[in-house]
Amino acid sequence: MVHANYLVIGSGVAGLTYAIKIAQRFPNKTVIIVTKADEQESNTKYAQGGVAVVLDLEEDSFQKHIQDTLVAGDGLCDEAVVEMVIKEGPQRLKELIHWGASFDLNESGELDLGLEGGHSEYRVVHHKDITGLEVERVLLQQVHKLSNVTVLSHHFALDLITEHHLDIPESKNITCYGAYVLNQKTGDIITITADSTLLASGGIGRVYGHTTNPIIATGDGIAMAYRAKVLIKDMEFVQFHPTALYNNKDGRSFLISEAVRGFGAILRDKNGYRFMPDYDKRAELASRDIVSQSIDAELKKSGDSHVFLDCTHLDTNEFKKHFPNIYQECSFKHIDIEKDWIPVVPASHYLCGGIVVDKNGQTSVTNLFACGECSRTGLHGANRLASNSLLEALVYAQNIFKYHTEHPPDRINLNIPDWNDEGTSITKENILIQHNLTQLQALMRNYVGIVRSNNRLEKAVIHLDLIYNEVEELYKNAKVNTALCELRNMVNVAHLIICQSLERKHNKGGYYNIDYTETGKESPIQVPL
Repeated sequence: MVHANYLVIGSGVAGLTYAIKIAQRFPNKTVIIVTKADEQESNTKYAQGGVAVVLDLEEDSFQKHIQDTLVAGDGLCDEAVVEMVIKEGPQRLKELIHWGASFDLNESGELDLGLEGGHSEYRVVHHKDITGLEVERVLLQQVHKLSNVTVLSHHFALDLITEHHLDIPESKNITCYGAYVLNQKTGDIITITADSTLLASGGIGRVYGHTTNPIIATGDGIAMAYRAKVLIKDMEFVQFHPTALYNNKDGRSFLISEAVRGFGAILRDKNGYRFMPDYDKRAELASRDIVSQSIDAELKKSGDSHVFLDCTHLDTNEFKKHFPNIYQECSFKHIDIEKDWIPVVPASHYLCGGIVVDKNGQTSVTNLFACGECSRTGLHGANRLASNSLLEALVYAQNIFKYHTEHPPDRINLNIPDWNDEGTSITKENILIQHNLTQLQALMRNYVGIVRSNNRLEKAVIHLDLIYNEVEELYKNAKVNTALCELRNMVNVAHLIICQSLERKHNKGGYYNIDYTETGKESPIQVPL
């Protein structure tokens, strides 16, 4: 058994920012960061766009950014949270820069602000097209300076420890006492008790197979929270990024940043027709839900597998300067952006719902906090505004840190039992894991994708039950391994997405069901039935 004063599950911007602050403030307290891959592997690493922050108060304003966020969220944002996050933005950015983050400058030596879909002004601070990688680099550099922080790479969090695991009668007031963690290199399962636990475990993209997320994005934190009876909400609002580089294989899709359309790129069908003005007056700069639904409608009409992003009219040298990573990836795929259109298709990108938290990042379970993409703060509502996610993670990491300075958690002094895997054996049926994973991802893409229907959702429930029963049977009899636990987590997440989709009776933001035409605002997307 290992004890931590503060346990952090996840090593993206949310978890690392919090860990740095709490470790610096309490040098005599221990902080353990658990991450299932290398410490730098997270959704943060792949964030291309940047951090949306109001800096130019002559052209821009907090109110404009607030309004853009509310419009994207389609009436479901918590306005008080939106105001808090956006007004905190400049201070949190200043902190990142103080820690050593480098952001692009313009010819005047000031921060070069980018424009992305849904934004009314240039306000996205970026580091070329690899902003997330730069932020991750700086945060890890800070973490390594702190002697009271331990990073457990290649450790997989299996389950949160609650009264369910103890000889304590369950009540309505559930408490988190830490987590059971699998050392993936040795196979040992460690019991980590913690005075306070933070879930900063990222997104759920791999549930859909085709995703801009890394392979580790399997919704582990949300699934663990669900099994611990934590309140989870708005799981139906899965944001699909409109422009992932098309590939005909199942796996991570390379992201073509929103900023490329802000830079002037145009969406066309295979015949060269520019279709976005038919759907929205903002054309390519409409919010992600509109662009994704529009592309989906075009593909359903044409039967094609993808559309195209045309950059041939843009200044190639400027493109290389702003998007070197995207240019390099296109070149690697033998796409010459001066002559060729880039084949693109929407892919699962971001979850707007998740574990419900208050302004202090507290969940409905005592001593359990959540931050980043796995959390549902109320900022995004029904659809996230581009580049608001890194901002949200930075602000909420600060809020949770501040809460803990004012309300230090009590020391956990309980006899926690070790993980019990009596009666299990090492599975020799790994083919069952891969088969069920493939089935699950196809089910989610085809039945619970960008455009949904009640009929498909109801059928999805039936199909998912079959997968669930097979996976649970395997889990009960097998010694745990990462692939099996990830699959189990993805089944839990799929269940939440499907059930909460069925509960929604109106189209909002990123959620579009062809059975609902009576909405708060009529969707411009006419999808063939």
